[in-house]
Amino acid sequence: MNPQANLIFIISLLLGTTITISSNHWIMAWTGLEINTLAILPLISKSHHPRAIEAATKYFLTQSAASALVLFSSMTNAWHTGQWDITQLTHPTSSLILTSAIAMKLGLVPFHFWFPEVLQGSPLTTGLLLSTIMKLPPIALLYMTSHSLNPTLLTTLAILSTALGGWMGLNQTQIRKVLAFSSISHLGWMAVIIIYNPKLTLLNFYLYAMMTATIFLTLNTIKVLKLSTLMTAWTKIPSLNAMLLLTLLSLAGLPPLTGFLPKWLIIQELTKQDMAPTATLISLLSLLSLFFYLRLAYCTTITLPPHTTNHMKQWRTNKSTSIMIAILTTMSVLLLPISPMILTIV
Repeated sequence: MNPQANLIFIISLLLGTTITISSNHWIMAWTGLEINTLAILPLISKSHHPRAIEAATKYFLTQSAASALVLFSSMTNAWHTGQWDITQLTHPTSSLILTSAIAMKLGLVPFHFWFPEVLQGSPLTTGLLLSTIMKLPPIALLYMTSHSLNPTLLTTLAILSTALGGWMGLNQTQIRKVLAFSSISHLGWMAVIIIYNPKLTLLNFYLYAMMTATIFLTLNTIKVLKLSTLMTAWTKIPSLNAMLLLTLLSLAGLPPLTGFLPKWLIIQELTKQDMAPTATLISLLSLLSLFFYLRLAYCTTITLPPHTTNHMKQWRTNKSTSIMIAILTTMSVLLLPISPMILTIV
């Protein structure tokens, strides 16, 4: 793709995200979401492969439907209350429609079908944008309207997302699909707590975005898309593969690593809200996704295939991304000890 065009699309993405998260009026928030959708479409379909075109079409159709529902929800609320302010979403029907629209935007169950397909058809760098920055505006809208959302509906969506994200990721061999189901599972954790402690949702999102960015950038560096190629990739940059193992375990939420922090805080908050059964259920369901993270980790470092292909070790990698990966990996693995400081900031 032309670098100038690429720059325009990236700037439009940032602009759309900024407009949505900083707006008070529903029409401005909707405009930001539309700019985002239109800016990411060329980045999805830039390879001109039939699968990429299919992914872009699926993405466009689902996001258009979700944007129409956001507009419909805000107009219904304005009709009944005379308010266009995002924080004044008080009408129950409007909040129900908005929850469905945001679930469709994010890829929460039962509106999750588009996300694995779109991620599978996109390049790794676009997949990174889809999994992180494209999730921020819908989560910001949920954050601003969290006081008027339906707790039962969101808890149900969250538990279903964690369950299906775990189950459907078990049998995948394509790494991008595994990461898509991992994203659906993590969104379940964010949705379950948004009403009771919205700041925890944001903390969970930031840490998830950081760990996912690390994994996508690492995979992009070692040029791996399938589990079978991941098995032979350890010979390229062994140290990077070892760090990928730790990042995957952190994303799974194992205790000494950064990923354990949001899970621990969410379980603690749910218990305080007398929702111990929900906390138990969502913790048990996260064991499903732990299985496929462990399988990825196993393929990354522990498996030695019988016919190892000979690779030259890449001692000279792209320096700017190497520094970025080094910083992100360190943060993805070592932030748990400074969690009191993180909590005071949040």
